[in-house]
Order: sequence, then C-alpha cells, then structure tokens
Amino acid sequence: MNTVDVPHGSRSAVLTVAEVVTETADTNSLVFDVPADLSEKFAYKPGQFLTLRVPSDLTGSVARCYSLASSPHTDDRPKVTVKRTADGYGSNWICDNVKAGDQLEVLPPSGVFTPKNLDDDLLLFGAGSGITPIISIVKSALAQGSGKVVLIYANRDANSVIFAEELRALAGKHPDRLTVVHWLETLQGLPTAGHLAVLAAPYTEYHAYMCGPAAFMDAVHDALAAMGVPRSRVHAEAFNSLAGDPFIDSAPLELSADDEADAATVEVELDGEVHNLQWPRKQTLVDIMLAKGIDVPYSCQEGECGSCACTVLEGAVEMDNSEILDPEDIADGYILGCQAHPVTDHLKIQF
Repeated sequence: MNTVDVPHGSRSAVLTVAEVVTETADTNSLVFDVPADLSEKFAYKPGQFLTLRVPSDLTGSVARCYSLASSPHTDDRPKVTVKRTADGYGSNWICDNVKAGDQLEVLPPSGVFTPKNLDDDLLLFGAGSGITPIISIVKSALAQGSGKVVLIYANRDANSVIFAEELRALAGKHPDRLTVVHWLETLQGLPTAGHLAVLAAPYTEYHAYMCGPAAFMDAVHDALAAMGVPRSRVHAEAFNSLAGDPFIDSAPLELSADDEADAATVEVELDGEVHNLQWPRKQTLVDIMLAKGIDVPYSCQEGECGSCACTVLEGAVEMDNSEILDPEDIADGYILGCQAHPVTDHLKIQF
C-alpha cells in the first residue's frame, strides 16, 4: 500500500484513493475521499484538474496534471482519469500501482478550462483522454444549465472510447439537449479540419471547448476558424509534463531598496476583489501575490500548465516563457502570471 505521511508543502494535501475504476484497457480513474475539513480547499469547477505527486526512484517525485472527470454538480467525490501513454512515467506508474486505500499527495484544483456560463450552448471536442475535462463540462451543463450540448468525440476504435456507457446514458436521459457524435479512426481515418467543419457547421453560434492531442486540436482550431467562430468563443485545454516541483513552497521574496523603488503599480481583480500592489520588475505577478497572502491560482510556476492565465486590461508585460499561449491569445491580452514581469509603470490585470 502506498502511504504518505505529511504533505511536502503548505498548499498540498494527502488524499486517500477511495476507488480505482477501470475505464478501458489502458485507462483508470481514481476517486478520492476528501475529508470534511478539506472540502472547501478541494471545491472545483467543471473542466479543472488536479496535480498529483508521483514517486520516482530517479528524482524523488514527478508532478503530473490530470483532469477531473467528475462534476461538482453531480458527483459526491472528485475523480481524475489517467490514460497510459507509451513513454509516460506518471501515467504508467499510476495505472500499475495505485489501489483503493492508497494515499497520494495532491494540489488543490486548478485550471481555467471551464465555462463562464453553464446556460450557454456548448460545442465540445474531445479526442482520446481529452474527453476527461469535457465530460465534466457535459455533466455540469446538463445538471445546472439550460443550453444545448454537442460533443464530437474522436478515438482510435470502439474499445478506446472512455466513458462510452456514461455518455450513452446521458444522451438517453437528455435527448433534447445532448448530441454525441463519435469519430473512430479505424473506420473513418484521422479527422481533418474539413471533416470537423462539416460536423460542426450547424453550431457556429455555440461556445467551443476542445481537449486532445496537438494534431487534433490544430484541426479543430482550423475548422472553427474556417467556420468564422470568433476566438472569444474558442477555448482549448493542453497539458505539458511539469519540470519543476510545485509541491514545494516558494522561497520568500528578497527585495532590495532599488527593487522596491523601481516597482510598477498593478491593480489586480481576482474573484470579484481588487488588489492594489507594488510590482517589482524582477518578480513575477504570482510571486508578489503569494507574498501578499493572496490566493492566486497557480500550479507549476514554470509556464507549463496555464493555471495562472489572466488578462492585461491596461499596461504591458514581458514573459519569460509563453509557449503554451497561442499568438492570438497573447494578442488578445492573455498572459501567464507566473512568467510575467511589468514593462509599464502601471497595469490593470484581471483573473
């Protein structure tokens, strides 16, 4: 049995695996027990993810992000779903080793791949394990929203379809609201932008969300662009393996008098509250918010997960690493708070 004595940092917690569910031959779901005193800390939105600490003989541990396939509106306990990848250390270790009763160290829910309004009409694209955050959105929208939900779901073959029974049951329960379109590579080949544009053509006014391998996401982006869907209604989720250790608390800020004298000022809106802060130019936005005790959303602090994405409303920043953001996102003012440094003297930023 895997046991963890204490968490390695102040943000993480040790959770017990209540159940391991075999979804397909290469995919397992982990259902977690969350103690009552951690229920608020682990409250989540549909489409968010958990970061798990996976033991490693080589490095001590690796951090891996896995989307929540459960819905906060329909499921009693949070569930993440893990599909093996050919050379994926984390996914293979979890599928080979984790059993009910085991303990894992987990960071609180994070991520911005979540609908602002569950009443919107939603056009959802998933491929392979990319269905994981998508099904959380599907269940949440059907339970709490009023709009139509269309899911276009691509897989290698019928045996690869994760949550096949659950999707079938949801479609049967909500025939007037949920449409599920399956695409199987063994029968239809790889889906191209042209194929996807034809399938999605009746839904150009819907809000689009996508998750899956890079080639699939590129095809969806191209399809939606060809259909004239504005970028403001297109949302993509992508994960990278985290290189750093997000479970270790950040070192306290050490600022010189010169750093403070040259600081910019920033007005940050987060969860309906406005914070006015001094922003030394050597520090990132996440750094200064954490130093002030503000519960800023972040996970990796390496610019790899997108949890700290926010929007510059006034002013300008430069970023150390912005590879996970599309050029269009950057043009629209999106930044990564953990990579951003101020360029102008005053800024206004919204999470």
